[in-house]
Amino acid sequence: MEHIFLLEDDSTLRHGIALALETTQRVITQAETLAQATKILAAETFSLLILDINLPDGSGLDLLHNLRNNGDLTPVILLTANDLELDEVIGLETGADDYITKPFSLAVLRARVNAQLRRSVPQTIGALTLGPFSFDFERMDFRRDGATIELSKTEQRLLRVLVENRGHTVPRDVLVERIWTDGAEFVEENALSVTMKRLRSKLETNPAKPDYLKTVYGIGYTWAVRL
Repeated sequence: MEHIFLLEDDSTLRHGIALALETTQRVITQAETLAQATKILAAETFSLLILDINLPDGSGLDLLHNLRNNGDLTPVILLTANDLELDEVIGLETGADDYITKPFSLAVLRARVNAQLRRSVPQTIGALTLGPFSFDFERMDFRRDGATIELSKTEQRLLRVLVENRGHTVPRDVLVERIWTDGAEFVEENALSVTMKRLRSKLETNPAKPDYLKTVYGIGYTWAVRL
């Protein structure tokens, strides 16, 4: 499921964009102010961000600058009425992946969104080494310091989502949807916590004080990137 964040203060344009982009496999979360956007982005992760630059309470450029400074590499498309070449250069150098000036065709925007999402699709992980760990999701071979670790299918799915998004917090609801794809609505509330506890018991030296499988309280979990 693709999750797109759309920040645009013009309600008519915002709803038109959302209608043009939304599909059965794509959810659009909307905001109209910088304050709303900051709150939403702190709590959720997205496949793509579409940010208006000129907002009633600030600039989408400042939001983009803060995201990139905090290591967020989510693809970003900027929308703006600023059509000078210098404006586009500033937007791209701030960290935008694309820059679209108003007015624009919804068909062109949809094509550019699809292009960004294709580029951001994670490649098949295959064999991956992270610190003392070796994970091969295709062969279902998991090791720590060369010793085999037996993981259930559910534990493998949880681990894979977190490793694919390592360094980023994955919300609990997103994890539930990705892990229990055939009936997330029927999963018991504590199922994710139980699965995480079992996974930590198999991967962490001290499961009570995990080094890798970190809890981000009130949001979800992350595979911590250790430098």
